[in-house]
Amino acid sequence: MSGSVDWRDVKYQETFEGEIRGLLRRREADPACTAEDLEGILHHLYHLDGSDWLGRGEVQDITMAATIAAYEHIIAEWKAGR
Repeated sequence: MSGSVDWRDVKYQETFEGEIRGLLRRREADPACTAEDLEGILHHLYHLDGSDWLGRGEVQDITMAATIAAYEHIIAEWKAGR
């Protein structure tokens, strides 16, 4: 078995982790930021993702998927009290 890591996995993980860090910083730095604010952004991201009728390309698809997953993760953690 090869020890190589697919570039798609690397891109997804880098994007996901970067978004998580940014969202956690925002939550700490902006007391006015709520889970509902992030849900509004997530709703917009879902809309953008579904509006891809021209085709963004593989890198942008990976970036969008990782960004959406990060928002979903942070919102779920926030609502769970973590």
